[in-house]
Amino acid sequence: MTLPPRPQHQWHMPRSRAGLTTAVTIGGERFCLTTNGRQDGTLGEVFIQWGKQGQTQAGLMDIYAVTLSVGLQRGVPLLDLVRQGLDLHFVPNGHTDDPQIPRVRSVVDWVARRLAIDWLPYEVRAAEGIFMIRERETDATGWLAAETTKVPALSSATSW
Repeated sequence: MTLPPRPQHQWHMPRSRAGLTTAVTIGGERFCLTTNGRQDGTLGEVFIQWGKQGQTQAGLMDIYAVTLSVGLQRGVPLLDLVRQGLDLHFVPNGHTDDPQIPRVRSVVDWVARRLAIDWLPYEVRAAEGIFMIRERETDATGWLAAETTKVPALSSATSW
């Protein structure tokens, strides 16, 4: 049996780097997401800490973060990784204390949405339906936050 070839390149993170840490409580469980950018300003690595260290779930979150980081460092676009995590449903889920993401279907759903909000431009997030609260409020008035063109209003005759 032959193994597939390994990727030819992998970015390596510098020894010293600035990070962004966001803490959230989902369904009574505490999580911390730390992201570090590369020198070009793109996301380079992800760490996820679950408050209950030593549990199987915390280990799975560690492996998920490593998988995201390795994918990013080997050239997988962040949008592809975000899409894979959106709307996955398992516990803990429900209300969060994140002011930009008030409800999620799982911690993986929250991580995907948080990565998108922190690292992807508005236009890319809007195409995926990922908005911050203030952007949703702005969009409700018929204007996009990052653009000057008016969004056409839906006709009252439109049925869904």
